[in-house]
Amino acid sequence: MTDTADYFQDVLLLLLGCCSFLFFTDIRFSLVLAFCCTLILLCACYFLETPGLRLGLLLLFLITACVLPDFFCFYPVAAYLLFREKQRVLPFVGLLVCTGFFLCAKQAVPVKIFLGFLLFALACMLQKHTEKYESLLREFRSTRDDSKERNLLLAEKNQALAEKQNSQIYTATLRERNRIAREIHDNVGHVLSRSLLMVGAIRTVNTQETLTPMLEQLHTSLDSAMDSIRTSVHDLHDESINLKEVMNSMLQEFTFCPVQLHFDMSHEVPTEVKYCLISIVKEALSNIIRHSHATRVQILLREHPALYQLCIEDNGEGSPSSVIARETKASDGMGLSNMKERALSLGGTFQVIRENGFKIFITIPKKGAF
Repeated sequence: MTDTADYFQDVLLLLLGCCSFLFFTDIRFSLVLAFCCTLILLCACYFLETPGLRLGLLLLFLITACVLPDFFCFYPVAAYLLFREKQRVLPFVGLLVCTGFFLCAKQAVPVKIFLGFLLFALACMLQKHTEKYESLLREFRSTRDDSKERNLLLAEKNQALAEKQNSQIYTATLRERNRIAREIHDNVGHVLSRSLLMVGAIRTVNTQETLTPMLEQLHTSLDSAMDSIRTSVHDLHDESINLKEVMNSMLQEFTFCPVQLHFDMSHEVPTEVKYCLISIVKEALSNIIRHSHATRVQILLREHPALYQLCIEDNGEGSPSSVIARETKASDGMGLSNMKERALSLGGTFQVIRENGFKIFITIPKKGAF
């Protein structure tokens, strides 16, 4: 049974119609029994989930209606339930059989027969109306679900497209910064360098004391401009670092064992955090090569609302001497102590876990997050 409200609305209407038989029949025990059995049948057909059991109860009601004619008064309700069980012929056969037994019982009154057929027609109409309504309701729900699914897929595609577009814009911005830095270094920087050399040569051969202060001032201005150019080029280069590309480049050069990178960070990562993460990952990979017997490495870079997270994990066992070497400064690397110092310098945390391999866990808080 599908819709509760429609079901009980229809059967209540039919029950009220069936109660009109009371105007033409004396109230007796068999009639009360028929009414109670009808109520039990309605509840059973609503709560039972097995179609065979529901159909069996309805057939039992039909047989009882043939034996006890008072059950014929509530046959329209049983007919409605049979229609809902997708039975198209059985309700009409039951109507004819029950009518025949009703006539044989010599309780037939033309008004009762007419009322029974009228209520049977009402049951048929209610069932068709309810079936049509439920079909339209299923189509509406299906259309609504399909619409929601399409909207979700469209939102996912729009989000993926926006992320791809932002990534392309970010990459193009970094390339433009690199180009501007090269242009400044190659053109403006070289011109200033030649100017400084020329001013230095003029100061060397100058014999006029009146020109000396002006040449000194010119040399100072050119030297200051050169420093500004160097600072600008350096800043542009630092800001143009693509953290994900640098990580992928390092992992392509790492051939010791397979590495799996999980990168989930935005483009707005501060420069000092980028350098810190790059240096730590580079040294960690170097230590894995020198001191680990790992066959698998996992690197996780993730940005949270309040912090940046770096996790480097390998499945290497290593000897006790190897473990000690990994915990101290390597011959030409930072070692774990310097990794810790880099993380702590940015207000972060550094943790080493030796369980089923070797794991480095680092968090760096965002500025202004706390």
